Amino acid sequence: MAIPLQYAIRNIQSRRITTGLTAGGMALVSFVFAAVLMLAEGLEQTLTETGSPENVIVLRGSSETEVTSIIERDAASIIALQPETAMDETGEALAAREALVLVTLPKKGTDKATNVMVRGISRQSLPLRPQVKLAAGRYPRPGTHEVICGASISRSLNNGELGSTLRFALIDWQVVGIFDAGNTAFSSEIWADCDQLMSAFRRNAYTSILMRAPGQDAFNALKGRLEGDPRLSVQVKRETDFYRAQSEVMARFIRILGLATTIFFSVGAILGAMVTMYAAVANRTREIGTLRALGFHRFHILLAFLAESLFLGLLGGVVGVGVSSTLQFITISTLNWETFSELAFGFRLTPAIACATLGFSLFMGFCGGMLPAWRGARLNIVDALRI
Repeated sequence: MAIPLQYAIRNIQSRRITTGLTAGGMALVSFVFAAVLMLAEGLEQTLTETGSPENVIVLRGSSETEVTSIIERDAASIIALQPETAMDETGEALAAREALVLVTLPKKGTDKATNVMVRGISRQSLPLRPQVKLAAGRYPRPGTHEVICGASISRSLNNGELGSTLRFALIDWQVVGIFDAGNTAFSSEIWADCDQLMSAFRRNAYTSILMRAPGQDAFNALKGRLEGDPRLSVQVKRETDFYRAQSEVMARFIRILGLATTIFFSVGAILGAMVTMYAAVANRTREIGTLRALGFHRFHILLAFLAESLFLGLLGGVVGVGVSSTLQFITISTLNWETFSELAFGFRLTPAIACATLGFSLFMGFCGGMLPAWRGARLNIVDALRI
């Protein structure tokens, strides 16, 4: 004969202050746990969504990032003319030669500067990135010192708004447009004409070649031919795989540091739940003896007290997930460890993170309630009724 669940719930309601404090501690730990996972998920999504699964990026063979890559002009011409490259409606190959430079610009509202990625784009760069939409103004004209800024970087820079002028490479660049790249790293970049950018920084080589090669067969053929060509010394990657690799180191660091902090706090929450449940057992010793005398088994007593502790953990987990969901309205900026430029991203709550947080909170409830529940279940009937 099992003890009704309402018995455990009624006992929790009779100790509202203690229950609230214990559940609050678990909610705080659950909030930290969820926030850490949401932060790492937001970083990964920002960089992963930057790429398109049909696009291919070509870099120098030994380069891990675009910043350190160099592709000579002759090599770029060979790469762009591969037969696997998709064509646009005019019959032109969807291949974009691009250059990337790192500049230092003043941040808005402070006297500090920040590193910003400036991407030199060519005519096919925009068709290869349909997720990028013009939010205000117009696109820069080829052959001019005009730029467009991503929405995130525009808000964080001095003179980053439409109609302003940015100065780098000893040249004044007019901001003629603001583009919305959604939840991607492009929102933290400035785009300019590729030839003008290379001329301003006295560069003769491109950084990367972006191409469209839909289908796995086309990608495999393109990768095998280019990487096997001794004239080129390049590596070929899917754009999504390239940006996913960019996020791995930083996301792993966030998870390790955050989870270590969460484990530290969880010890306190577990001890708090344990004290609460030990107090519950001590205050209801005679009641436990009565239940045993009525025929309830030790196992049922253990389950009743364990249910109370699990309910506290579940309550804390639900509150923690609910509060952490509000973090999705926050966008933060940090240094991208791969490119050393500013990167804006937000917290992202997924069903997997919510379930993991609830599971972690239930685990805390289990750990905090198991020993007190075991002690209550082990009480002798006669000894319990004497108290």
